[in-house]
Amino acid sequence: MSRTVFCKKYQQELEGLAVAPLPGAKGQEIFDTISQKAWHEWMQHQTMLINEKHLNTMDLTDRTYLKEQMDKFFAGDDYDQADGYVPPSE
Repeated sequence: MSRTVFCKKYQQELEGLAVAPLPGAKGQEIFDTISQKAWHEWMQHQTMLINEKHLNTMDLTDRTYLKEQMDKFFAGDDYDQADGYVPPSE
């Protein structure tokens, strides 16, 4: 049986990650409070930000920016979108 977590983004019990996605305390926090669904959505959004904003993940400033955006994404705060991106309408 899969494990569930109370997802910080969706405010409900959802399927949790199988392993911590990052090392250290931040990875453990994500493992304990973020669902697979929210993590998958963040990974897609992060990829879009990296590509559209030409970020370099080896650059400390760009990594710091991505971490800030990730925290906003999971907290439900306003987070940056890729330039010119228009979300699909449902």
